[in-house]
Formats: sequence, structure tokens, C-alpha cells
Amino acid sequence: MFRDLATLRRTDRKETFAKKSLQSYGVGMAESTSPRQSAITPSPVALRALAHPVRLRLLGLLRVDGPSTATRLAERLGLNSGATSYHLRQLAHHGFVVEDTERGNSRDRWWRAAHQSTHTRDGSDVASRDAVDAMIQAGVVVQTELIQRAVEERQLLPAKWRPTTAHSDWVLDLTPERAGELKQRLKDVIDEYVTDEPGDGTGQVMLQLHLFPRPGGVAGAGS
Repeated sequence: MFRDLATLRRTDRKETFAKKSLQSYGVGMAESTSPRQSAITPSPVALRALAHPVRLRLLGLLRVDGPSTATRLAERLGLNSGATSYHLRQLAHHGFVVEDTERGNSRDRWWRAAHQSTHTRDGSDVASRDAVDAMIQAGVVVQTELIQRAVEERQLLPAKWRPTTAHSDWVLDLTPERAGELKQRLKDVIDEYVTDEPGDGTGQVMLQLHLFPRPGGVAGAGS
């Protein structure tokens, strides 16, 4: 269960830390090793265009649920179709979505995701780092909303699914190298499940990975 910072379990750094995930937003993650995962590493300009909660929601829906129209997506997000069409055109301009020409007609335009995940990398210049931070800020907004919805719907889950949920956090004493190793090991574990196929008894499970220096800890301590 979730514990606040006053009661977080501290773990010795020598202890071994023991999707179908489409990495809908994929901020700050290393590239997937799965051959089935197509990905995009956007330019700073494209990242800035993506750094908008509505655009991230639209891209996530297209990646997870498949092609759709502006009208259908607007209904799902509680938006008007005009605003939704504008955001889709912006996503298309920067290469995140493409028109699905095999569906629809001139009055019913369909869109699909161009890739399954988005990867970001901190550049050496301020503009690149600012673009990544803006993307992460928008991504965290969307991810927090999804967590809240999941908690609200928990009472509606079938009995066999309720024990599968987890909302926990840890504070670990690590060097930057050990923290990077931990992130990669977690990523490797997730990649083991990417190839699982939908079937009887399966359901879509969302996994979010947040790993960061504790606020107020090492920030400003130098590069």
C-alpha cells in the first residue's frame, strides 16, 4: 500500500532490487530492446509540440486503442471536435500520428499513431533540456490523472484483479551509477512482458515508472 515519506521503507543499496505496455508517453526511458516496439526520439521542437496534456492523451489513445477519428476522440476526452482536429494536425505535423488512408472518407478522417513509444534524451544545450522537462511535466499530469482514475475504479475490479494493483514508493541511498543501473534493470524486466499476447483472461495493465532524486536532496549540488 502507499506510504508517505515519514514511513517509507529504506533499503540498503547493496540489496538486490527485487506490458503489454505500449509506453504511451515513454518520457525519460531508454530505448526498448523489443523488436516489436517502434519508437520515435523527437527533436526539441517536436517535443515542445507534444508537451501538452491533450496531445499526450490523444497520442496515448491512438497507440493503445488503435486508429480513430477526431469526433470519436473528442467524445472520449470531453472536447469539441474542432479542438481535437487541431491537436491531431499538430501531432501529424511533427510526425507522431499519420492519416489512416485505408479507413474513412473525405468527410470522416481517420488517424493512427506513427510509433508505439516516445523516447527522450537530455541534450547538451539548454533548449533540449527544457524541451525534455516540458514533455515530462505534461506527461506527469496525464499519468497522475490515470492513477487517480484507477484508484476510483478499484472497487469495481473483479476479485482476481484487485490484488494485482500496487501503489508503493521507496527511498534508496544510491550513487548516480547505481540509480541508472536500477532504471535499466527495471526496464529489462518490463521488456520481458512486452511480447505477451491478448487472450482469454488477459486485460490491459498500465505500469508507470518514476525514478528521480528525492526533491530537496541532490538538486543544485553540482553536475
